[in-house]
Amino acid sequence: MKKNFVLSHPKKPYQRIVEEAKNEVKKYIKQERTKALPEGADFWGFNCKFGQTADKARSIHEGDINTNISSAQSQHWKSFYLEVIPTPKTRAKRSED
Repeated sequence: MKKNFVLSHPKKPYQRIVEEAKNEVKKYIKQERTKALPEGADFWGFNCKFGQTADKARSIHEGDINTNISSAQSQHWKSFYLEVIPTPKTRAKRSED
């Protein structure tokens, strides 16, 4: 998902639009996690970028998406860019000490 979310609408309140954006991202991640994993992968990881525009986007952790959207809301951004790319990952084995 590479999307520019516009946070303005003539009939919807600002807060509602922000909640819709958060919900859309949550649904997308849930949907991607249900897809079949390739051979040798343990789980789906997500490479995420967030910013006001695609050019200004910086890498963030998947768990910080809602925090960043809330931060954009508190700064009254008119739009924001979010990139969420699913990538198959494997768990690192712990060393036995």
